[in-house]
Amino acid sequence: MGSPERRTGRGVPGGAKRRPPRPVLGQPPRWGITLPLHGTPLRAQREIIAGLSDLGYTDAWSSEVNGADAFTPLALAAEWSAGLRLGTAIAGIYTRGPALLAMNAATVAELAPGRFVLGIGTSSPVIVEQWNGIELGRPYQRARDMLRFLRDALAGETVSEEYETFTVRGFRLDRAPAPPPGLALAALRPGMVRLAAAEADGVITNWLAPADVPRVRAVAGPDCELIARIFVCPTPDADVARTIGRRMIATYLTVPAYAAFHAWLGRGEILKPMQDAWAAGDRKGAAAAIPDDVVDALLVHGPPEACRQRVAEYQAQGLDTPIIMIIPAPGANPADAVPPLAPPRHPYRLSVRV
Repeated sequence: MGSPERRTGRGVPGGAKRRPPRPVLGQPPRWGITLPLHGTPLRAQREIIAGLSDLGYTDAWSSEVNGADAFTPLALAAEWSAGLRLGTAIAGIYTRGPALLAMNAATVAELAPGRFVLGIGTSSPVIVEQWNGIELGRPYQRARDMLRFLRDALAGETVSEEYETFTVRGFRLDRAPAPPPGLALAALRPGMVRLAAAEADGVITNWLAPADVPRVRAVAGPDCELIARIFVCPTPDADVARTIGRRMIATYLTVPAYAAFHAWLGRGEILKPMQDAWAAGDRKGAAAAIPDDVVDALLVHGPPEACRQRVAEYQAQGLDTPIIMIIPAPGANPADAVPPLAPPRHPYRLSVRV
């Protein structure tokens, strides 16, 4: 398990090799959005992205499943907006090798100097194993090793190291970004959260309620930026929102890592009927087994003003950076929800730093 000592040395006697200094991640208050928006071609989102800072958004974070990759939308956003902090949430640590991941990150960090955070994570068995034919083994160790490699590589060091899960010999970035980007790690359980606090600069999580934030914060500690993707369905039709939410929750929370996460958060028993139905191949039954109060806790929905207030509850509970992911109701255009979901205007100028 990671330890704070790894921040300054490689664990060899006397800390013979000092690690590069860690950047300080963004100061609150922050309000992020997920890019690209669903259902709109990336090239058509230039005007939307260019206007995000004026609306009060401080951050734009990508995702990577089966659509856009994690880095290309941010490269465009770096050119279309000079004020947003940009981050990947997340770039997979199995589907990219160490050197390629460092090169991807260095490119965006050079395009957006001082305002890029590389968020990494293990991804899921479906993405890693079924879609890419790669074994998803020893995720904790792989994440730890990748963080240590990236910290050195992105600082411009020549890396020759036998890590526990891979070996790198003689790699050095041709153009190391200055400053190097911050690092964040996706984490759903205490061990990985502690690893993020020890080795990264921030921890990324999702599918949690405002009331769950203090439990994650207690493990992460006060000095680790806590980032979470918040799924927001801005519609006054609660039945429509809950139908969408049940489908999403059944898909996500039956994945073993998410099931364990919610068992830790105290939802193990209430979600067991959903998980049993899913395991039996009954997808509709699994969705139907999710109680309304669980959907309402995990999916933000309602009129835009109510959604904004709900997102603010996460911050009140200790979340540093909410990343809104707009989940449109049928027939709705996600771009139309961007302005009304923007944060309340602050009387001071927002500071963007990494």
